[in-house]
Amino acid sequence: MRAKKVKWMRLRIYITGICFFLAFIVVFLRAYQLQILEASHLSSLAARGYTGELTFTTQRGTIYDRHGEELALSVKVSSIYGYPKKIVNSGKAAAMLSRALSVDRAALLERLRSSRSFVWIKRKVTPEEIRRVEALGIPGIEFTEESRRYYPCVETVAHVVGFASQDNKGLEGIELQYNGYLEGREATLSRIHDALGRPLLFDGPTMERQGPFNLVLTLDKDISYKAQKSLRQAVERSGAVSGICIVMRPQTGEILAMAVVPEFNPNVFWLHKPYEWRNRAVTDCFEPGSTLKAFLLAAALQEGVVTPETVLDCERGEITVADYVIHDGKAYGRLPVSDIIKYSSNIGAIKIGRRLGAERFNEYLQRLGFGERSGIDFPGERRGPLKSMKHASVLDQNTLFFGQGLSVSPLQLTMAFGAIANGGRLMRPYLVKSILDQEGKTVREFYPHTRRRVISQETARKVEAILRGVVEKDGTAPRAAIQGYTVAGKTGTAQKVDPIEKTYSNKKYVAYFGGFAPSESPEIAILVALDEPKDTPYGGVVAAPVFRDVGGWTLNHLNVAPSVSTVLARRGLIVPAAYERGSGMEEKGPARGFDVPGLVPDVKGLGVREVLKKARVLGLRVIVKGSGLAVKQSPTAGLPVRSDTLLVVTFQPPC
Repeated sequence: MRAKKVKWMRLRIYITGICFFLAFIVVFLRAYQLQILEASHLSSLAARGYTGELTFTTQRGTIYDRHGEELALSVKVSSIYGYPKKIVNSGKAAAMLSRALSVDRAALLERLRSSRSFVWIKRKVTPEEIRRVEALGIPGIEFTEESRRYYPCVETVAHVVGFASQDNKGLEGIELQYNGYLEGREATLSRIHDALGRPLLFDGPTMERQGPFNLVLTLDKDISYKAQKSLRQAVERSGAVSGICIVMRPQTGEILAMAVVPEFNPNVFWLHKPYEWRNRAVTDCFEPGSTLKAFLLAAALQEGVVTPETVLDCERGEITVADYVIHDGKAYGRLPVSDIIKYSSNIGAIKIGRRLGAERFNEYLQRLGFGERSGIDFPGERRGPLKSMKHASVLDQNTLFFGQGLSVSPLQLTMAFGAIANGGRLMRPYLVKSILDQEGKTVREFYPHTRRRVISQETARKVEAILRGVVEKDGTAPRAAIQGYTVAGKTGTAQKVDPIEKTYSNKKYVAYFGGFAPSESPEIAILVALDEPKDTPYGGVVAAPVFRDVGGWTLNHLNVAPSVSTVLARRGLIVPAAYERGSGMEEKGPARGFDVPGLVPDVKGLGVREVLKKARVLGLRVIVKGSGLAVKQSPTAGLPVRSDTLLVVTFQPPC
């Protein structure tokens, strides 16, 4: 009996030992799983309960115009945030905050009742809103400083500069295109907090990205303002849907102004509709209409199929092409090529085009940049469709000659006019001159780039001479003439296609005027386009006055001397032969140093001794400011000299 009892006790000990051993194995395996296999995951999960990260972005880089005027900058503003776990009565707090900040109460209440330890109440608020919230004294509501983007020019240059988001990310325009350069340093701050979300300890910030850099644009703020104002007035007068005005330096491709209507304020961009943000000068495409005749002329002269004196029959204003009747505005008979362009005859353009051939003309259009992107440093550029003429119908081939059957952007059209102005070179347009670091040192610079030569200088001179006739009294755009300067350009009135009827509309047009001045030595090329002007849709009536207004102001702003030929003509004098086009003088550069008796000379770039010598010969009194080379003078060169005229010249040492 005793032996049996001992045996049973041993069995129980073995069973108990095995159970303890199995339990130990289970505990060991579970510990191995938690401490070894899932240690990293569980550690981070636990850390999330008492640690957090706050990301701060420093100010974005500043955007300047070509003269150092600020177009976009960052300013310090306050933001309001909260700790939901510290707010005792979230319903009451939401009601009070919604009244003080004019925000939706329901959305605010949802945030305050969330399980998150940190929520934004309202970012980048006004000082008055800060004072109202401080007066409420709600526990768990705190304040911090952030960087906000500010655009001092408001609507002016808005479509070029674009705007940035609340989180300082570029969303449109240059802000988007150069976001990588403009973005500020991004700092991540680690913190430890208690169960109520109250901060206990902060680690030092970790810098994740360097920057920011500043941008210097090719834009001129003052020219941009003038272009925006004149364009706005033209759109209002004509009742147009939208308008575009581009001012460009034809020798370099620098964009001086790019105005667009409808306008928007980038400081409150969310109050405007997305279509108002669009830079139509780059993103929209229209048929060019009769502006294309300028490039038809250039191609025909370059190929030698016509001369300016070639006479063609304009069929008394009516011609049949593939069972379609094409009309002219007036019943012209036989006209020389120069007058065909001057009066903008469609039938005359067809006669020129037939001599050139549609395929050859299409090749010239491609070389002028139509059908491809210009390469401008701006997002969203469209290339516009340019159909091949190899298998095109007879009607399509003939209508191409006066600007139907293809689409171009206003920027493409501007650069094509610039190619005629600068002697036949197609330039790449650009908007950024240089990128600077925070110390003002240049880290990257952009230079003019010639994409290709399109026509010869001789052909360009011939085209320019003919385009000057367009702005004469009996041309299609006398309203584009700028007093004191020679102007060359071309009008266009393009029918729009009705999307429902799939035919050309008799009510909707795009009115153009594109040109350059002074024509003998172009300093600026300007394109004006008005979309769907009411009543009078003609480019020579609604677009040409904008060219005159903006062009005249810009030439004076740039201190461009008046054209000698126009000044002398007004004074009843004979234009010197050396200054006439075709003398070869333009090969050496603009003849701005030519001294005309009775007119103020151009002394810029001369030394003090040379200026005094020239003034003595002309009988002028001079006031000298500074030393070095002349950089500024008053009055402007080319103005009449009176007995009391005093020439004030500012000199600076050469860089």
